[in-house]
Amino acid sequence: MMARYIVGRLAWVLLILFLVCLFTFIIFFTLQPDPAVMICGKTCTQGRIDQIHAVLGLDEPLLKQFFGFLVGIFAGRDYGQGANLVHCGAPCLGYSFQTGQSVWDMVVERLPVSATVAIGAAVLWLLIGIAAGLLSAVKEGTWWDRTAMGLALGGSSVPNYVLALALQYVLVVQLQVLPFPRAVAFADDPVVWFQSYLMPWIVLATGYACLYSRLTRANVIDTLAENFMRTARSKGLSPALTMRRHALRPALTPIATIFGMDFAALLGGALITETVFGLNGVGKMAADSITKNDQPVIMAVTLLAAFFVVIGNVVIDLVYTRLDPRVRITAK
Repeated sequence: MMARYIVGRLAWVLLILFLVCLFTFIIFFTLQPDPAVMICGKTCTQGRIDQIHAVLGLDEPLLKQFFGFLVGIFAGRDYGQGANLVHCGAPCLGYSFQTGQSVWDMVVERLPVSATVAIGAAVLWLLIGIAAGLLSAVKEGTWWDRTAMGLALGGSSVPNYVLALALQYVLVVQLQVLPFPRAVAFADDPVVWFQSYLMPWIVLATGYACLYSRLTRANVIDTLAENFMRTARSKGLSPALTMRRHALRPALTPIATIFGMDFAALLGGALITETVFGLNGVGKMAADSITKNDQPVIMAVTLLAAFFVVIGNVVIDLVYTRLDPRVRITAK
């Protein structure tokens, strides 16, 4: 039954997230420098370091620290003792070593920026990539096909940061048709909001659109050569109707899998794009935390990215059961 299939997939999700938590915790809290030394600074006594260890729970066994971290995610946890006791409400991901701010609050504050960048770029690359790929497949071997695929190959070879810097120089500095990107709420000023996110959308969408156009072209060409397509054409159906009813669904089904993974990864933060454009999203927060070795923040971003990727996998599996009856039968 489908319900049993979903329950099984969710069980795997919990197991994978648990393992990601475990490995990430071990890496960041055993291989990295002592957090107490980082917080205390250079002119610090051993007594002060021991006190910070006690407040953060770093003087406890590693497994106890780990399970305390897990409990904190679902039920919250306490830091410190006596008058220094601080309660971190669920979901608790700890506190930044650099600012002392709740890591969960930092993620919630910056996630809308990353979501806006990811959603806008996804819409752009799907529209351009699939449309260009379909047209190239229909016009296989023509000048359009060769030109589009040549541009796709060149576009996928350009690094994001190079394209970002080039767009800023041309559109912001030279032509002055766009302002420098900044995180503006849509409700405050829709026009400035659109102008601020347009360049990040273009930068992120370019590489993906080039990849999707080539994949769409290849899938459609392969589908058009299948026996069931010859049967549909032999029945006298028009080319447009044959394409719409019989070719698009099997040709675009593999694209759904790739899109789910790409979009889920972007929700975890577009590190390079957000950093270049100065957008204060999850990706830029991760880059800043890495340079400062802020372990709780780095770990939170890692878990967030893993969560979106794993959930994206489950969603794509469920979508597949709707798109492909053969998968639906297997899932039951």
